[in-house]
Amino acid sequence: MNALRNKVQLIGHLGNEPEIKNFEGGKKLANFTLATNESYKNDKGEKVEETQWHRLVAWGKTAEIIEKYVTKGREIAVEGKLTHRSYDDKNGEKRYVTEVVVSDLLLLGKP
Repeated sequence: MNALRNKVQLIGHLGNEPEIKNFEGGKKLANFTLATNESYKNDKGEKVEETQWHRLVAWGKTAEIIEKYVTKGREIAVEGKLTHRSYDDKNGEKRYVTEVVVSDLLLLGKP
């Protein structure tokens, strides 16, 4: 059961070009957003589509793969864990961020 703790799986399309950061020692970080779509019929029988946006981060080899092969609009499947963090913005206000730290990536669809 431990393998199921804090596990996120998403399939969606990239909403922007990945932002790649390089750190000392060659470590890479990729930041990007993923859109997931869901559709259902409302009480009137009309099809309703909803899009949810997710913030994702990837490190190391996964970030390198994203840098090479993943572009805006590309469909991907990811697995990772949900994390929460906070920071103080330039005005000194505390901001909270929820994001998925990607551990596995699968490229879907056409590049």
